[in-house]
Amino acid sequence: MKDTEKLQKIRHTLAHLTVAAVRAIWPGSQNAIGPAIENGFYQDFEIAGTVTDEDLPKIEAKIRELLPAWTHFEKKEVTEAEALKEFSWNTYKTELIHEFATGGKTITFHNAPGLIDLCKGGHTEHPNKDINPEAFKIVRIAGAYWRGDKNNKMLTRIYGLAFDTKQELEAYLTMLEEAKKRDHRKLGKELDLFSIRDEVGPGLVLWHPKGTIIKEELERWGKETERAWGYQRVSTPHITKADLFYTSGHLPYYKDDMYPPMKLDGDEEYFLKPMNCPHHHMVYSARPHSYRDLPLRYAEYGSVYRYEASGELFGLMRVRGMTQNDSHIYCTQEQAVDEFVNVMKLHEYYYKTLGVHEYHLELALRDPKNTKKYHGDESMWLLAEKLMREAVARTDIPMVEEIGSAAFYGPKIDFIIHSSIGREFAISTNQIDLFMGQRFGLKYVDSDGKEKTPVIIHRAPLGSHERFIGFLIEHFAGAFPVWLAPVQIAVLPISDKHLEEAGKVTAYLKTLGLRAELYDQNESIGKKIRNAELMKIPYLFVMGDKEIEAKKIAVRQRGKGDLGIQDPAEVVARIQEEIKTKAL
Repeated sequence: MKDTEKLQKIRHTLAHLTVAAVRAIWPGSQNAIGPAIENGFYQDFEIAGTVTDEDLPKIEAKIRELLPAWTHFEKKEVTEAEALKEFSWNTYKTELIHEFATGGKTITFHNAPGLIDLCKGGHTEHPNKDINPEAFKIVRIAGAYWRGDKNNKMLTRIYGLAFDTKQELEAYLTMLEEAKKRDHRKLGKELDLFSIRDEVGPGLVLWHPKGTIIKEELERWGKETERAWGYQRVSTPHITKADLFYTSGHLPYYKDDMYPPMKLDGDEEYFLKPMNCPHHHMVYSARPHSYRDLPLRYAEYGSVYRYEASGELFGLMRVRGMTQNDSHIYCTQEQAVDEFVNVMKLHEYYYKTLGVHEYHLELALRDPKNTKKYHGDESMWLLAEKLMREAVARTDIPMVEEIGSAAFYGPKIDFIIHSSIGREFAISTNQIDLFMGQRFGLKYVDSDGKEKTPVIIHRAPLGSHERFIGFLIEHFAGAFPVWLAPVQIAVLPISDKHLEEAGKVTAYLKTLGLRAELYDQNESIGKKIRNAELMKIPYLFVMGDKEIEAKKIAVRQRGKGDLGIQDPAEVVARIQEEIKTKAL
């Protein structure tokens, strides 16, 4: 058994121990479901009483008290009647029992000493030996609707962490503490980068001036880079007729993730676009193409809208309106592997420049048990997967496989990048698509004079700006490199009598294209420095009598402190070089 399987079983077992602990502390509490999840587990309850964060140590202590007696689990198959009799007191188990019986599923109890519970299994064999009592922790409480339906009762969800060793648990807790400090929602507010307002709508981001600078600098860099890599820019509308998404196959299957249609031009339905692909295909089909035109690489910073469930929205990481660093490459089958390799290399160039050195690929494949989710051309699926595997084999990027996460029209590869504190983010989806070209009737004339369907490569190395900037905020802890920093230089006059000269320096820096800000508040120089440092500005220029008389500046650099009095031209030249080279 793999370590990960063992750990999942330990986590699932701890969910059951949480049931026993909560029912011991609050008799009459009804437990609902409790699975193992990444890094731990949770258990949902209708608590017979009140539970707060202050009760978490009490629950944890009770689990440790019970653990030595949990020597084994006993599996028992029961009838519907037997199960209903045992759980007549539990609304949630009763509902599940009826559901299992109706669906013809075997109903099983998995009983530990002192606990009878409805469960299909998946526990560690000897809990008291397999679970390290120092390697788990009950960490938080949240609300959760029964079965995720807001029309159902709100339950209490108790979360726990579990690892093999105490050291792993402590390392993860340290990472969580650091993650709190780096939370992009917290820093986004403190640094005045963005907001999401109820008056506008959930998941719809308002970029403030400073956040817009980051967004536009990334976009400028992306456009310059992709122009150099042979991409042509296109621009497409935010809305389109429903027929386009029926052609692509997204309707009706993707309809729940789209904003409701608008009735225009009589009864014609229009949708806000949830992706750019169909529009780019229409650009391709607007004129005839020869094999000599290929590969054609169309790129767009396209705004798209997806009606994500409100409970899944999360700051910049999960939004309803986003701008994607999107592209579609139209090529021959013979060109597809080389083009996909270059897509991988482009990702690596972006990530290396930003100081992201840890990442891996996740190959999303079909779920063989649920083939209705996907188109049925077996040869097309196999060839798309084969071509992508060939391309990845020509890189040094590690890859794992994920069954069931493929798109309905083909397998895909996601880039998973790791932040500086080890958190993982799915940023970019890439595909070799053999399906959509046929759906849209896309053609090119090959060298033999015959019409053929181009292969389409989907790619978006920087993903959506919203999620990628959220990642960068946490990766850099808000301390952006100079080229991305909203304010690159703060000019700090020591007192009001130095304000005029400081203003001239600020104006001069702006003429050079530098983002400079004059700190003209009526405050002490110490407070000005503290305020500028809290805003994580890379360079501070301090100006007083001594500096003005010598026609120099006192320089402070983020992370290095006071660098002394220096010649302004030399400092500016160094800053300009940092910007030019995108130094970290």
